[in-house]
Amino acid sequence: MLDLIAALGLALAVEGILFAAFPDGMRRAMFEAAHSPSDRMRLVGIISAIFGIGIIWIVRQFG
Repeated sequence: MLDLIAALGLALAVEGILFAAFPDGMRRAMFEAAHSPSDRMRLVGIISAIFGIGIIWIVRQFG
C-alpha cells in the first residue's frame, strides 16, 4: 500500500513539474486529448498501462 501511495505522489510531482515548466504545451495537449476520438484514447490508455506494468515488472525483477 505504501508503494501505491508513493507512486501516486510521484505521478502528481511529475505532472506538476510538466504544468509548471510547459504550461502552453500542456494546455495544447489537454485540448488535443479532449477532442480525440474515444477509441484512440482507449488505445493510448491500454498501451500506457501495459508499458507501466512492464516497467514495474522489470524494476521488481532486477532492482
